[in-house]
Amino acid sequence: MSEKVKKPMLTDIFVGGAREGWNMGVGSIIPNVMMAFIVIKALTITGAMDLFGQLFAPVMALFGVPGEGAAVLMASYMSAGGGVGVMMSLFADGVLTGEHLAILAPANYLMGSTVQYAGRLLGVVNIDGRFYPIMFGIVTLNGLIAMLLMRILI
Repeated sequence: MSEKVKKPMLTDIFVGGAREGWNMGVGSIIPNVMMAFIVIKALTITGAMDLFGQLFAPVMALFGVPGEGAAVLMASYMSAGGGVGVMMSLFADGVLTGEHLAILAPANYLMGSTVQYAGRLLGVVNIDGRFYPIMFGIVTLNGLIAMLLMRILI
């Protein structure tokens, strides 16, 4: 004898998905973005962001972005959401313009969360650690190429 399997209602599926999305946002995305805002604000208040911007200005000038834009790329390695938070914080402070955001955004998504993925994915499947620099290099190269292309297109 076979038992009849009850199919879930469309509304139950929707509510379950919404609940999972809410939990992901509250548990992961919002804390990363909030942390990025706080770190950038602390660096700005202490004057460290000015020094950071001066240090990276020559390299970031190749992409048409102020030196402070390097903070976006560094944050992106840790968390794509954190990279967005840094972008928005620098935009709100008037350091970055919409054009700068358009140049940095593809790199944020191509490089985003690399460190997290290395721990969560590469470590779990036992990828030899000597390949990590190659993988990080490929991700970085993709991001830099995307920034150059965006600078040309804009």
